[in-house]
Amino acid sequence: MSSPDIKEIVKEKYGQAALRVTSGGSSCCGATPGTGCSDPITSNLYDASQTQQIPEEALLASLGCGNPTALASLNPGEVVLDLGSGGGIDVLLSAKRVGATGKAYGLDMTDEMLALANENKRRAGVQNVEFLKGEIENIPLPDESVNVVISNCVINLSADKDRVLREAFRVLKPGGRLAVSDVVTRGEMLAEIRKSVLLWVGCVAGALEENEYRGKLASAGFENIEIEPTRIYRVEDAREFLSGQNIDVDAIAPQVDGKFMSAFVRAVKPVDAGAKTCCGPTCCH
Repeated sequence: MSSPDIKEIVKEKYGQAALRVTSGGSSCCGATPGTGCSDPITSNLYDASQTQQIPEEALLASLGCGNPTALASLNPGEVVLDLGSGGGIDVLLSAKRVGATGKAYGLDMTDEMLALANENKRRAGVQNVEFLKGEIENIPLPDESVNVVISNCVINLSADKDRVLREAFRVLKPGGRLAVSDVVTRGEMLAEIRKSVLLWVGCVAGALEENEYRGKLASAGFENIEIEPTRIYRVEDAREFLSGQNIDVDAIAPQVDGKFMSAFVRAVKPVDAGAKTCCGPTCCH
């Protein structure tokens, strides 16, 4: 599919998810939505101490595959940006971590999610939060304006991941950190099998192979790149969904088992990024 097609599908799916939450349901769009989203991807990501800090609707609207706020190092006074902030759960949790002297931005392109996020902000009573409308490929913030970029299972949805990572690099201050949860794959597999499993993993998924992810981060300028698996998905997790797609699960098991995972992706913008190291007449022309 073309980039505009993917973007419209993502908007529709996540808009529907937000509306389900506002009408008293769950945002679940994984393998078994009828079970109340008890799938191994989106469930049990936040502990009780975190869920008690936020409105229930923020948790219900979460379509993440990890918990970047638990894994990222956030300090008082820092500015945090969440790419694809949805109902605002990670923004609200980040705002509490950075305190009154810091700020947490959420960026989302879906009107329904933005409306839900702003209502959750009101219910949470936080002041150091701002939700922005826009696309993660074109972040509406100035260069070098944030300390930390987080994201929760959203970068995989973009059709132009190189641009997303370049934009994240641009808005980070020198020494700033990227700390995202995302779906990644490991090793080679048949394209049709990969496509079917990724449909199970999320509403719309386009996960990178882990080494490709590293390469794209390096090309964007990041260093100190780490990809740490947080949940590895087994073929039994997806059996019900794949069987419904008329796929012989036992036959493909060796290609699937352990090759799809949620991971915590860390990277750093170099302190000297963009710095001019030469100012003499012999090297500046």
